[in-house]
Amino acid sequence: MWKKATFYLVLASLGLNLAFVGVWVAHAWPAHAANQPQPEPEVWCPLHRALEVTPQQWAEIEPRLQEFQASVGALCSQTDVMRSEVIDLIAAEQPDLAAIRAKQDEILATKQQIQRLVVEHLLAEREVLTLEQQQQLFAMLRHRTGCAADPPMSGRPRGGLGRILQQHGATPPGDMNR
Repeated sequence: MWKKATFYLVLASLGLNLAFVGVWVAHAWPAHAANQPQPEPEVWCPLHRALEVTPQQWAEIEPRLQEFQASVGALCSQTDVMRSEVIDLIAAEQPDLAAIRAKQDEILATKQQIQRLVVEHLLAEREVLTLEQQQQLFAMLRHRTGCAADPPMSGRPRGGLGRILQQHGATPPGDMNR
């Protein structure tokens, strides 16, 4: 009788051990798989992923987009510095209206450069996209850009096509400085 009981106890112990190992593997495997590096999506720009550009289109668009982002980023940084300088000029004990206006003119000139870059970028990109992708792109841009006529201190977020193309989550892999 003990031989029979011993056999069933060994069998139950083996079953419990297998169940324990199975549960441990089920919990450990997803964590192990999550630690594996995930491949970067071929098209890292969400805007272009939404347009479903082909790999061939992306090969033409990506270098241009990175160059555009770098150029616009530098000009936006310059604009931010100049805006800060305008605030300092206004906050001065004796504000110099001529200096304030000159700095405003510099800001406007920089914004015109950004607008030129946006137009050039969109025209170049348009050449690569299909008619349907172009229509979708321009519909998305129209939807995401607000009215530029809002007063500057109205609290409404400022838009613009350059901002959309620059900030639509389109940060190249490894470029976390933005």
